[in-house]
Amino acid sequence: MTKSRVKSDYHYTVAIGASAGGLEAIHEFFDNMPENNSLSFIVIQHLSPDHKSLLVELVGRHTHMEVFEAGNNMEIKKGCVYIIPNNKFIQVSKNKLITLEKVPSKLPNNAVDIFMHSLAKDRKERAIAVILSGTGSDGTKGIAAVKEYGGLVIVQEPTTSKFDGMPNNAIASGNVDFILPADEMPNRGCFRRK
Repeated sequence: MTKSRVKSDYHYTVAIGASAGGLEAIHEFFDNMPENNSLSFIVIQHLSPDHKSLLVELVGRHTHMEVFEAGNNMEIKKGCVYIIPNNKFIQVSKNKLITLEKVPSKLPNNAVDIFMHSLAKDRKERAIAVILSGTGSDGTKGIAAVKEYGGLVIVQEPTTSKFDGMPNNAIASGNVDFILPADEMPNRGCFRRK
């Protein structure tokens, strides 16, 4: 893909999925993100449900944008970052975040798939999915939905991730537009204003 598919007058929603080793990649991503008022960011990081997350404060140190913990019926605004709560799943409907109770389970965490699937249906071609470092395959089904509805998918280059399970599974699905180190993703045309 040589030309940017993102038009600056549209409102795009970027879902960032990560697990183990993802915090460093998230910081690298936001450290290099140029100012762009047509984007919103939702960070879906696998978190322990037993401990309060410091992700809002940590991400806030790496971006000029306002950073919020996602709340039920919270409108997604341009130029803002929303962080998944540690004890919830989140979805999006009509450009609003919906929080869902996380029931204790021994199944693998699929918070990224849950959010990206809802984002694909809600935002269609205005959805951008980013998969960063993590173990397992969460996000692989979600990016398939994003591609099906016309969105864009970017995955961290596995050799640059601390844990390459999530990136490798996403790449193997055949639903990826760009494979890049986290710090190079924001410098692609898809994130720069035209």
